[in-house]
Amino acid sequence: MNDALPASFESWPELGETQGVILLELLLGGPRSRARLAEAAGLSRTSLTRIARDLIETGLLGEGELQPSGHRGRPSESLFLRPERAHFVGVKLTGEAAYVVITDLTAQVVAKVSAPLPNRSVDAVVALVAGLVADVSVGFPLVAAIGIGVAGDVSNVGGVEVLHRSNFLGWDGIALSRLVAEATGLPTSMSNDVHALAASLHWFGGLGAHRSLVVYGLGAGIGSGLVVANDAAPGAHGRAGRIGHSRMPGSGVTCAKGHQNCIHSFVTMPAIEANAGVDPGQYELALQRARAGDERALSAFRSASFALGVAVAESVNTVDPEIVAIMGEGRHMLDLAPDDFVSAATEYLEQVDFSQVRIERPDFHFDSYAQGAAVVAIRRLLTSRT
Repeated sequence: MNDALPASFESWPELGETQGVILLELLLGGPRSRARLAEAAGLSRTSLTRIARDLIETGLLGEGELQPSGHRGRPSESLFLRPERAHFVGVKLTGEAAYVVITDLTAQVVAKVSAPLPNRSVDAVVALVAGLVADVSVGFPLVAAIGIGVAGDVSNVGGVEVLHRSNFLGWDGIALSRLVAEATGLPTSMSNDVHALAASLHWFGGLGAHRSLVVYGLGAGIGSGLVVANDAAPGAHGRAGRIGHSRMPGSGVTCAKGHQNCIHSFVTMPAIEANAGVDPGQYELALQRARAGDERALSAFRSASFALGVAVAESVNTVDPEIVAIMGEGRHMLDLAPDDFVSAATEYLEQVDFSQVRIERPDFHFDSYAQGAAVVAIRRLLTSRT
């Protein structure tokens, strides 16, 4: 692996706040006439002309003509984003591996690489990430920033992002984004992995017209991310969306807090494995047995589906979102036991009929986590928000 990014890599241009607004309008709204873009951004045509000229010189914008749309006169000149002009790196860390993607400015994945962690020491993981970033960035002259998604709480401590309680890595109080920035020379942001999924789904998942979302990520654990008032809402301490230890009927595997009747006892992939009677890491076997009608395995997925219904109901009661999106590699309980999910949600919802809750299951692959981390980097660069 290479140890550092090539010195010839270009850097992201210094942009003013208004230039960022223009880029954001085109990123989320698509090509538009100068007149409509000026109106959306609250600018005069003269100001837009000056700002657009500077952005065109950076290569981030292009200009052309819109086709006539029934109005008299010449077609209106349009501006459009050139997403291939800048690229962003997204990193997803688990307790076993690092998954790295590179995306264009519209979060389309154009390259990816992964590698197992040599060990879980901070120095080893930072060195691995820096090497993978260098490898995946070859051939992309403007790599603007890095985003990292990781299970755990990410808070801002004195202007520094700090990772707390990352159980899969065994880390607490680690300024990971600063360490990766020092190792790569690139601006680096960090977010809880499911919070990053929520931000990605809001901007690029076809749900941008909705001002509030709850996004669940089901896998080795369960996490949720929120969009409230049309913006990602990680919480004051990066802990928004914690729902895993709410109690429910029944008895499952003992969770890390000693509970046998919380959501964690049933809904995670390790919990399903234990409750289905298969060895750790044999989730696919549990799934096969449940599909074949094995009573114990099917019971494990039914309990997981009920637990998920409890979690969703609590989020709906608390946040009242327009949409609940369920993602992750461990969401098969919805296929195997949909009635249990509906039953639990119906039982735990307060003064809301389940038919009023819009549930979505967006396309998901494991790289979606790394892609979400890249979106965090894009958001930070354009808006100074995660």
